[in-house]
Amino acid sequence: VNTSSGAGLLGSVGQGNYAAAKAGIVALTLVAAEELRGYGVQVNAVAPAARTRMTERTFAETMAPPAAAGAFDAMAPDNVSPLVVWLGSAASAGVTGRVFEAEAGRITVMEGWRPGPTADKAARWTPAEAGETASRLLTKSEPPGGVYGAR
Repeated sequence: VNTSSGAGLLGSVGQGNYAAAKAGIVALTLVAAEELRGYGVQVNAVAPAARTRMTERTFAETMAPPAAAGAFDAMAPDNVSPLVVWLGSAASAGVTGRVFEAEAGRITVMEGWRPGPTADKAARWTPAEAGETASRLLTKSEPPGGVYGAR
């Protein structure tokens, strides 16, 4: 079970180097899952969002403070560990090449990059044709997800 970050899945303003490194973990997860599938090895990744010593200082203004005793603490790292335990158990048999985001009481299966609208000329494009085609394809595609820290 590899550890990525929401920054590696969606990007994070001001953290280009960190986002790129965590995106690399996702790519490693996808490739290793396929390469090791024949050996029965499962490879998955979790992108946790939780309060740690690092995030407490970095995101002090935007992260919820610890909850009162007995209340649900949405940013407690303990909220992520049940998913990690399940992924490491026999109960997750057959689950491989998947990336999960885990935060508070929420688990999300990330669906990542997949081909969208396509045009094939079967020949080289001119720059003008490439631009017109790309513009047309963009009108048919889903907009990218929001980047953490973007306005």
